Amino acid sequence: MAYHVIDEAKRCLQCKKPKCSVGCPVGTPVNTVIKMLLEGNIKEAGELLFSNNPLSLICSYVCEHEKQCEGNCVLNKTGKTIHVSSIENYISGYYLNLKQDEIPRPVKARVAIIGSGPAGITIAILLAQKGYNVTIFEANDKIGGIMMYGIPEFRLPKAVLERYKQILLKMGIKIRPNTIIGSGGGLSIDDLFRDGYKAVFVGTGVWKPNTLSIKGESLGNAHFAINYLKNPDAYDLGKKLIIIGAGNVAMDVARTALRKGTREVTIFFRRTEEYLTASKYELEYAKMDGVKFEFLKSPVEITDDGVIFSDTVMTEEGRTEIVPNSEKLYESDSVVISVSQGPRNYIASSTQGLELSNKGLILTNEFGGTTKPGVFASGDVVTGAKTVVEAVNVSKKVAAAIEEYLEKNP
Repeated sequence: MAYHVIDEAKRCLQCKKPKCSVGCPVGTPVNTVIKMLLEGNIKEAGELLFSNNPLSLICSYVCEHEKQCEGNCVLNKTGKTIHVSSIENYISGYYLNLKQDEIPRPVKARVAIIGSGPAGITIAILLAQKGYNVTIFEANDKIGGIMMYGIPEFRLPKAVLERYKQILLKMGIKIRPNTIIGSGGGLSIDDLFRDGYKAVFVGTGVWKPNTLSIKGESLGNAHFAINYLKNPDAYDLGKKLIIIGAGNVAMDVARTALRKGTREVTIFFRRTEEYLTASKYELEYAKMDGVKFEFLKSPVEITDDGVIFSDTVMTEEGRTEIVPNSEKLYESDSVVISVSQGPRNYIASSTQGLELSNKGLILTNEFGGTTKPGVFASGDVVTGAKTVVEAVNVSKKVAAAIEEYLEKNP
């Protein structure tokens, strides 16, 4: 691994205007950290990566590198793009082993972070570094949000998240697991303000599965993707599985199911392959793992024996139209519905003055400020399902806005 990383690093051209950094949503200074690594300054390189993106190690695993840093590398034209992800992974992993922050004594205001997904962890770290007294409230027993309960082990080792938990604790950040804020949880946002929190950040993600609104979705052999990925071992999908949907989550379900013993997995999509929302690499990995695909199929009804699909055709405008009288039953033991997800309303339903969009997402300004003073939000609960690095990018701005608010409202 080390030889490979050095070999890759030496191929870097040290571009004066590095397109790899421009292609990264958080502007990772790729050429600078590579130069540091080659000069023997790996700790300094790690510090730079961490200060720019606290979730650098996680992003090295889960980013769509082919669209971002690696896809924009000038060497990509020759088909020999530098594997930035491997270099970032090596440096960041090494740095986190060295990072031994002693628990600082908080000297500034108390801040509540609701949700420990990418946005919550990022903001907690950034504010704790500035001396704020941070407490994370997490609904589940482990931190990580979608990274823990929505990304499979083979894509993101859970041990990485445990390392982040230890970093948070060493920074003096308090963690309250198994604690829901809002309706049904016992505590509300107003309770947090009552107890001395001067600002509240909401980063609860999107955990409510979207439905197809077709007959049969309540049957015992039908499941939702986001629920399945939270604990695959709780499910018995049988030998033959149909997945409806074609994003990265669908690929994760398909590849997980095969690893858990399902013999045959087929993904159905109502459009052609070129319209798949899954990344190129995730699609290639799915095919390599043996996942099958059926295109131009629209679900009509879920039955005990499988799913009835109609054929579809693509119009010149890129829309799909149903082919009349083309219904056909495709047999399966189980069905997983993977058509994205939306937010639950635990917090909004119990918080006066917090406005939502027509999709149930929290309304914010460009700096994460909500319609309720002192309450900020970012991540999927604001934008809908996005990537880890996109959540980090927005959350860096929100953290700065929270700090500015707290300085003005001590």
